[in-house]
This record gives sequence, C-alpha cells and structure tokens, in this order.
Amino acid sequence: MQETSNKTRAFKKPNPGPFYAWPMGLWFTIFFIAPIVIIVCYSFMKRDVYGGVVAQFTLKAYKQMLDPAYGKIFLRTLFISGLSSFLCIAAALPCGYAIARSRHQTLFLILVIIPFLTNSLIRIFAWITILGDNGLLNSILKFFNFAPRKFMFTKGAIVLVSVYMYLPYAILPIFTSVDRFDFSLLEAARDLGATKAQSMTKVLIPSVKSGILSALIFTFIPIFGQYTVPQMVGGKDSYMLGNIIVDQVQKARNWPLASAFSLVITIVSMAAILWMLAASKKEAALKKSSTKEDLAANMNGPIIAKSLGGHK
Repeated sequence: MQETSNKTRAFKKPNPGPFYAWPMGLWFTIFFIAPIVIIVCYSFMKRDVYGGVVAQFTLKAYKQMLDPAYGKIFLRTLFISGLSSFLCIAAALPCGYAIARSRHQTLFLILVIIPFLTNSLIRIFAWITILGDNGLLNSILKFFNFAPRKFMFTKGAIVLVSVYMYLPYAILPIFTSVDRFDFSLLEAARDLGATKAQSMTKVLIPSVKSGILSALIFTFIPIFGQYTVPQMVGGKDSYMLGNIIVDQVQKARNWPLASAFSLVITIVSMAAILWMLAASKKEAALKKSSTKEDLAANMNGPIIAKSLGGHK
C-alpha cells in the first residue's frame, strides 16, 4: 500500500498554475498597481515650483479639494454621470429585450457594436455639427420660422453625447441577461392576471437585475471620469473632474492636486465595482438557497403524499 502511494507521488505532475500566472501578475502590477501607488504617493507630496513634486509629506492637496468650487464640480460630475447612466439603462432595456426576441440577433448586435469601430472624436465632432449654432437642429428651427436655440456648451449637450457614446456598454450586458431569461414566465404572469407592464416590471426586470447592475457600472464609471465630451461640447461652465485633472497637470502643473482628484475617481470606481460584486454574490446566494428549497420540496412531496395515503 505504501509502495502504491509512493508511486502515485512519483508520477504526480507538478502544478504549472503559478508559472502561467506570472505574466498576468506582472502585467497587473506594472500597469495597474504601480500607477495607483504613484498616484497615492504624489497626492501626499508637496508641489514643486517648476512643476513636478517634492518628496515631502503634506496634506495640502486634500485641503485644496475642500474648496467649495471643487465641491460644486464634484456634485455636477456626480449628477451628470448618474443621469446619463440612468438614461442609458432606460434606453438599453427595450433595446436589449427587442434584440433578444428578434430572429436577427446577429445583425442587431453588429449594429450596436459598429460605433466601437469609429473613433470617438469623429462621433463627437458629428454631434457638434448637429448641436452647433449653425448646426442641423438650428437649421431645422430656422426652416420652420422658430428662433435658434443654444444647444452647445450646456449640461444637456454633455448628457446627450454621453448617452450616445456609452449606450452600447449598457445594451450588451442587458441583452445577455434578457437572452438567458425564460420568456414563458411572462406568459404565466399574463395568465395569472398581470398586465403586460406588470409582467415586465415584476417578472422580467427583477430577473435581469444582474445585467442592469453591470450596465450601470459600465456606464457610470467611464462617464464619471470622462474628459473629452465635457471639454468639446460642455464648455467651462460644465467642467467635470476629468477636466480639472487635465488642467492641473497641463496648465497649473499641480501634480499633487491632480493625483488627489484621480484618487477620488479611483475610489469611487472601486466602490462601485465592489458594490456590484457584493450584489452579485448576494443574488447568487439567494438563487442557491431557493434552488435548495425547491429541491427539498420536490423530494419531500412524494414522502408526504405517501404518508397521507397511508393514513387513508
């Protein structure tokens, strides 16, 4: 018996998992962990007179962040990001449902992915030609003898272009969740007296909650840290945190303050991701417990029926 165990140990192959994980771990360290460590260190350093930083510990950057003007920009960024993400999800739900129920899923998915193949600057310039003072919308208003309106350099322009830019990020995860949904449950809800709207809100949407949550994270995080859209269609009165970071690096040469703002965006993004993971873990636990209860009910059903038959 001992000889057999010794032979088994001799023929046991070494585990190559750690060796294969080295390239990914190295890439993760260089391009993710190291930049975050540099940002954290810079945020606690002193600003150099000629740009850059001085290796001296200080909390001046975080004290500057408490300026009411920066607080106003943070709230504006939070509002635009939240509103844009909500509109993306509101538009992605019917789109994802329609694609999942369609016979031409591949064609519609290609149409959703096509914007990813175009440079983002080209798409933003296209919206500038639409929203500009002499753009398409004002030309239509002039044609119908209406006074031209100011569409560019407003918060509404930022929200509109942001929704257009990040809508595919919301459609794809919602479509994936809806495509796995059992549509016979909607028919069962209708048979039980629910209206079409009630079956959608009380059966479909709770069942695709994971896709909605993923869509929220995939849209909120990039919109919260975006720079190009507010810079090109928002103007100075619609600055967001991304614009402040770029200005502090390129114009003010205040690396510690830019690092502090970058750290805020990183913390918000990490908090959103952790919240998504916790919600997904909770949903998986609930599904597992409900599956166990259904299994127990199915196993106990024949036993109860047999006991009832014995009493008869």
